[in-house]
Amino acid sequence: MSKLTLDHANTIVSAALAKGTELGLQPLTVVVLDAGGHYLALNRQDGSGIVRVEVATGKAWISLGTGAPSGKLDARDIKFLSALNGAASGRAVPVPGGVLIRDPDTNAIIGAVGVSGDVSEQDEACAVAGIEATGLTAQGSV
Repeated sequence: MSKLTLDHANTIVSAALAKGTELGLQPLTVVVLDAGGHYLALNRQDGSGIVRVEVATGKAWISLGTGAPSGKLDARDIKFLSALNGAASGRAVPVPGGVLIRDPDTNAIIGAVGVSGDVSEQDEACAVAGIEATGLTAQGSV
């Protein structure tokens, strides 16, 4: 396999939201992007905040753009993050919750998931759970 499908994306969203419900988290928004940064799926639970789509997208997008989970971007490196955000036209959200999706056979990056709604570490746990529900490989920051 070398391509993320709509079926994968829908499974990721459903499983990530289910994990959030299981953990009793605040309402979540989940975004799945393909390797080119295009939306494959997006869903938000009732009551999820109005900027959660942008935050979840920014987490997934910057993960794809840097080839690293969003939580791995070092917040102490202010110059780098400032330059990164400028280069990304303000779309970078460098906190946990953006997780890379890798092909389990080739380890190639085939997409990313961004989750927003609760604390960032919980968002990331839900993204990982969603990816793992498909049998694909999640690369989070933990």
